[in-house]
Amino acid sequence: MILIESVLGNAQESLWKQRLEAAHIDWLVLDQWEAQKNRLRKRIARDAEIAIALDRNTHLHDGDVLVWNEADAYAVVVKTNLKSVMVIDLGGVAAQSPQNILGTCLELGHALGNQHWPAVVKGEKVFVPLTIDQKVMSSVMRTHAFAGVTFEFVPGAEAIPYLAPHEARRLFGGAEGVSHSHADHHPHP
Repeated sequence: MILIESVLGNAQESLWKQRLEAAHIDWLVLDQWEAQKNRLRKRIARDAEIAIALDRNTHLHDGDVLVWNEADAYAVVVKTNLKSVMVIDLGGVAAQSPQNILGTCLELGHALGNQHWPAVVKGEKVFVPLTIDQKVMSSVMRTHAFAGVTFEFVPGAEAIPYLAPHEARRLFGGAEGVSHSHADHHPHP
């Protein structure tokens, strides 16, 4: 078993880009739920088990280099599969009257909650992970036609830098179709 307690760097950094060009890379592929954890075990291609034990409130990012063996030009690199995120921009609402701001925000919250979509609010933006087809989510937003509210879809990796670790866990941890809660592991009578 290979124990990982810290990240060596990221494949996007110039030093690591150069090193990894000719390297054999084993990918540690993580789904949305796993990517938000700071403790986990998983097998990689060489049938080796990786044990991740990072500091609290940290998590792995796409491209993080976990293992580097210079002599063998061998690396283990993280590959995250994050779903897209709908980013709702409330900036156009901010110039409206306080009554309109409250009304729009309450109606938006009701619409998101009615769909059971997890959401994280950061400043004037609301981040909602893709839980169903993007066309359906767009249709819901267009149907409500909130004045001053715009939205777009971005890759999940683009949203991560705007989020604290606990917000990313809330956003992506609940976005999978399969629940990871303890209660779901027990069949109902």
